[in-house]
Amino acid sequence: MVALHMGFISLTPSFPSLPCFPPLSFNKRRPFFPMAAMSDDPIRDWILSEGKATQITKISPIGGGCINLASRYDTDAGSFFVKTNRSIGPSMFEGEALGLGAMYETKTITVPRPFKVGPLPTGGSYIIMEFVEFGFSRGDQSVLGRKLAEMHKAGKSNKGFGFDVENTIGSTPQINTWTSDWIEFYAEHRLGYQLKLALDQYGDSTIYQRGQRLMKNLALLFENCRHRAMLVTW
Repeated sequence: MVALHMGFISLTPSFPSLPCFPPLSFNKRRPFFPMAAMSDDPIRDWILSEGKATQITKISPIGGGCINLASRYDTDAGSFFVKTNRSIGPSMFEGEALGLGAMYETKTITVPRPFKVGPLPTGGSYIIMEFVEFGFSRGDQSVLGRKLAEMHKAGKSNKGFGFDVENTIGSTPQINTWTSDWIEFYAEHRLGYQLKLALDQYGDSTIYQRGQRLMKNLALLFENCRHRAMLVTW
């Protein structure tokens, strides 16, 4: 029998306590993050108050993404990684922060700890995270693979497969409704949802119909497999 390790982890009521930084908290029915007061620069305000810095010495843009603007804030209290989006509200970053928190709690692989999510005064939102210096080396990819496997195996939930909140893949909404069966979850909330988006946006009925046939026969591809709920972050 082949063990298929795919699923999701449920979240604890708050992120792990962080030295010098208050943990984020949320209501499981409706996630809530402490929002910044609407000042001209809520990012700067948080860094110079709850972030324990007295001065910001440098702000540097960081490339690599196409949806959000990313920056490194260097301060006398350390560095912070900040992402902003001028058109999407805080819900996208709330989901990202909760996902990062779930991965961080596995204590298996390095991920940035989320500190703050809030709205921008001119519209949009931001997230402030720990800055992790990865360097330019690819390192030992076999170690990375083992750590990723450990992360996926670390999360367990008696709710089945899903997540406590909806999140996004890029800026595309991702449905995470708890489902008792992994094949049903993957078919409906991953393949099915993406196929519907493709049909609505591009009118491609051929790929949609083929995808529907795949969904109906998906269980045949996983005969003699045992599905165990574990952490997946996509």
